[in-house]
Amino acid sequence: MRKPHRPVTGNDLLHRNKVLALLLGLPILAFFLLLPALRRGHTSPNSSSGTLPFSADRQPPKLAYLISATRGEGRRVKRLLKSVYHPWNYYLLHVDLAASPEERQDLKEYVGSEPVFVKFGNVQVVENAEVVRFKGPTMMSSTLHAAAILLREAKDWSWFINLDAADYPLISQDDLIHILSFLPRDLNFVEHTSNIGWKEHQRARPIIVDPGLYGSDKTEVFWAKDKRSLPSSFKLFVGSSCVILSWPFLEFCILGWDNLPRTLLMYYTNFLASSEGYFHTVICNSMDFQNTTINHDLRFKMWDDQPRQSPMNLTSEHFSQMVDSGAPFARTFVENSPVLDQIDRELLKKSRGEFTPGGWCLGSSKPRIDTCTVFGKANIIKPTAGSRRLEGLLLKLLDEENFRPRQCK
Repeated sequence: MRKPHRPVTGNDLLHRNKVLALLLGLPILAFFLLLPALRRGHTSPNSSSGTLPFSADRQPPKLAYLISATRGEGRRVKRLLKSVYHPWNYYLLHVDLAASPEERQDLKEYVGSEPVFVKFGNVQVVENAEVVRFKGPTMMSSTLHAAAILLREAKDWSWFINLDAADYPLISQDDLIHILSFLPRDLNFVEHTSNIGWKEHQRARPIIVDPGLYGSDKTEVFWAKDKRSLPSSFKLFVGSSCVILSWPFLEFCILGWDNLPRTLLMYYTNFLASSEGYFHTVICNSMDFQNTTINHDLRFKMWDDQPRQSPMNLTSEHFSQMVDSGAPFARTFVENSPVLDQIDRELLKKSRGEFTPGGWCLGSSKPRIDTCTVFGKANIIKPTAGSRRLEGLLLKLLDEENFRPRQCK
């Protein structure tokens, strides 16, 4: 691994040795923290209902979501938002410039008219829409812009999660928050590898210019005639564009005390599909964060092509595999796929168009109405069987054979 970017002092070495000692114990720590929850069936010793009220000095982690969409995806965003919504979290919605002004206005009006969103004030639509395309750096730019907004306007979240309209949850937010509350809050879920294979010649060596980064024109990227050599001052990593990143790491990327994030940002500006490499390369070349990675993006995906460029659309045939994976999210789905109704019904325990129920929901004053129309405290967490599935996945990921050997390799 590369040398640190700043001079190392005695105090730095002492600090890093302490941090390393702590991180080496994470798999064992996580095992002993998570195992009792499994044995208890995820219920509080004083509560037969499974509801877990957190005290003032032990609050559950807050999650900050970016939900991205493009033209014609407004209905899908609304359904996804209600499915992942929890009043304890933050939600930033971005509809790119390919969508019409009417579509963005419709989403703003929807957010402004939903009583739950108005009450808790934790859903926001990005005002200045950007051009976003997968091929160039605009997706990476949009993600960094959203992270900067969340860092500035919401000071108390722990993890950032990026979703788009083709994603859908497989467990409730209560399940996800409950399990994450047992983990150190500096961990980062980033699927990554330094074995870039075919991407060396099709992604790393070509030089591209994306007009969308400099204006509102969503034309195709331009390809330079020349190729570039692989960098020698840092090592390239690639992986999934889906990430779950900690507050400290994103703060480093946005306000970094070191030049690494800025250096890599300039490099990835001319990199094809830079969202599949930027965060991965930053975190694995940083001595402060390379030991905080879990090599998984916590999404269930299936592939029907090589070299695995785009995941296949999931259907009811894949439902059992989704459940058995333990992943909290899955992708990709087509709009109104029957499997989404199956997920709502069997996993999220709700109907289409309703909020996913949790400890914050107190029921409805009318029959056959969303059970979350009457709500209570946001920090009341009520985990279900979904938390056991996620717990099983994390115990595998934190096992000594999977955790350290798969970090930044």
